[in-house]
Order: sequence, then structure tokens, then C-alpha cells
Amino acid sequence: MTQPFHLAIPVDDLDKARAFYGDLLGFKQGRSDTHWIDWDMYGHQLVTHCVKRMPTPPEYNSVDGHNVPVPHFGVVLTMADWQQLADRLVAAKVEFVIEPYIRFKGQAGEQATLFFMDPAGNALEFKAFKDMGQLFAAD
Repeated sequence: MTQPFHLAIPVDDLDKARAFYGDLLGFKQGRSDTHWIDWDMYGHQLVTHCVKRMPTPPEYNSVDGHNVPVPHFGVVLTMADWQQLADRLVAAKVEFVIEPYIRFKGQAGEQATLFFMDPAGNALEFKAFKDMGQLFAAD
């Protein structure tokens, strides 16, 4: 089993973070305090820390003809979990940075992907592979 990662990110409003990560994305809330909240992000530990001012907004790099925000984070899901999340986000009318689509179609590393921002401006990507053996495929 892969060990879970721990990622701490800045947010500027814990109530908005709670609504976004808990209500919209369905992440289970763990420990919390007045300035931070732990989230179960598909078995990984995501912590939203409240800050007075957000760092600079992301920059963008071109990948497969789309402008990808950098930095970004997320989880590689099963195709079924990815589709369920994509459907939930579309139904909630989330504004996508990159709408759900198949990237690198017909090439090594073909993947379903989508990008969106949290209320604080953190960029998230969730992806899935039809063949998980292609996760690190080079060609």
C-alpha cells in the first residue's frame, strides 16, 4: 500500500474551506483548531491553514494544449471515482480552469483530468487512468 501524503495549504477563510472541502468535495473533517482543519482527502491528509494573506496566484504552463495552473495538487483516482467527482462538480456548477476531458488521447499516459480552484485560489487537479500502469509512462 502506498503511504498517504500530508499537504498543508493556505486558505483565507476557514468557513469557505469547510463548505468547499467538506460539503462540496465530501472530504471527512478530522482534527481542527481556530486556524486550521485536517481533511481526509481520499486517504491522504490535507490541512487547510488560515492565513492573513494568500501567496501569489498560480502561473500557467501549457500541457496538451491547455493552460495548467502551477502549483496545483490533487489525487489520482479510479476512473469510476473520477467520473463521480466530475459529475458532482458539474452538477454544482463549479467553474473549471480546465473542464473534464481525456488528456493525451491515444498516447502513453492517456488520462482523464480536470482542474478547478478552491475559494482561496488554490488549484486542484484530479485525474484517473484507464490503465494505472500508465501513471509514469514516458512513451
